[in-house]
Amino acid sequence: MTSKYQTLKDIQAVKQTFSTELANNLSLIPVPAPLFVTKDSGLNDNLNGVERPVKFLTKQGDDLEVVHSLAKWKRYALGEFEIDPGHGIVTDMRAIRRDEDLDAIHSYYVDQWDWEKCILKEQRSLDFLKENVIKIFNALKTTEDAMLKKNPQLTQKLPEDITFVSSQELEDAYPALSPAEREDVVAKKYGAIFITGIGKKLNSGKRHDLRAPDYDDWDLNGDLIVYNPVSGHSLELSSMGIRVDKKSLIKQLAECDCSERLELPFHKKIINEELPYSIGGGIGQSRVCMFMLEKEHIAEVHPSVWDSVEETVSSLI
Repeated sequence: MTSKYQTLKDIQAVKQTFSTELANNLSLIPVPAPLFVTKDSGLNDNLNGVERPVKFLTKQGDDLEVVHSLAKWKRYALGEFEIDPGHGIVTDMRAIRRDEDLDAIHSYYVDQWDWEKCILKEQRSLDFLKENVIKIFNALKTTEDAMLKKNPQLTQKLPEDITFVSSQELEDAYPALSPAEREDVVAKKYGAIFITGIGKKLNSGKRHDLRAPDYDDWDLNGDLIVYNPVSGHSLELSSMGIRVDKKSLIKQLAECDCSERLELPFHKKIINEELPYSIGGGIGQSRVCMFMLEKEHIAEVHPSVWDSVEETVSSLI
């Protein structure tokens, strides 16, 4: 059994290797990131639209929200930093999701590599999205190879290539299964998959999964999922996509009855075409670590609060 001290060293190795490969493969530079944003800025990630952010008032009366993720802030930052197309930023993001349902892969505490890259308008396509997915997958492969050399007791889990499939293709192939069950089936079959079209309505009228309407273009996004042999289930490592333009933002907000968001500063910048076109996503640091190190529970790779004091003490810290 691996000691907690050795696990700490392995976590460091995974994070250092993958973050370096990610930055090199996608031409990203590390930048500092906010832990909280103002409520009225519209910069916080609304996730599925029902989660409540952790909030606090300052002495001056400012209403601040702890971030869920930096999906919107990163695009705003690209413009502020005057990043050229083909280049981008990556942050070591920390967040709190108070409404998370706790289980082996979910925690109130969230740590991600949040990245965003400037693109040209003509690059807003599925082909370009897939090119970037492959670059991220290659970073995962390099990380796995490094960890296998470092720890011979670990096993190779990733296939040579990642398989692309749309959420509609999954519904057509497995209409009697739930979205989670479909993911389990195809992840086990292929080892690593990227499911496109997350958030959009399928032919059944249902959605494969919920996605906020104001950062990803639902026709140009997806989830990177691997098969985790430790749990026997699929494991989502990343959610990413090409970001909304004016047309898709208006359409998706209307579909979700959220058109009032068009009055927020961030959304106005998209409508006025004052923000760069971009692609970006979040990659779960602890999920990558638990997958690479073959851990059963996310508590084995990061400290948080679980269902009892005993569970908290028995987690990593």
